[in-house]
Amino acid sequence: MYAIIRTGGKQYRVKPGDVVRVERLDGEIGANITLGDVLLVAGEDGSPRVGSPLLDGVSVRATVVEQDRDAKVRVFKYKKRKHYRRTRGHRQSFTAVRIDAVQA
Repeated sequence: MYAIIRTGGKQYRVKPGDVVRVERLDGEIGANITLGDVLLVAGEDGSPRVGSPLLDGVSVRATVVEQDRDAKVRVFKYKKRKHYRRTRGHRQSFTAVRIDAVQA
């Protein structure tokens, strides 16, 4: 059984036991959270149920495994022969969650 969920403006294909890194979510490490934006659920037989856009009564239970920030991404702007150089950095926050169950 797997599901396609939406969180942080992105979509993820998850099944029980997966560890997924998503955009930052509130919650301490070890906390149980419920992801309610489920777009699609496919059972063991492989037949999918598709929402329009969301499925009613379907949720995904997960446990917060890690709260951290990604590696730094360097942004370098440059214009040749104009002596223009700018360096910026960005570290994106993320939450790693372990999918416990898909409740359909």
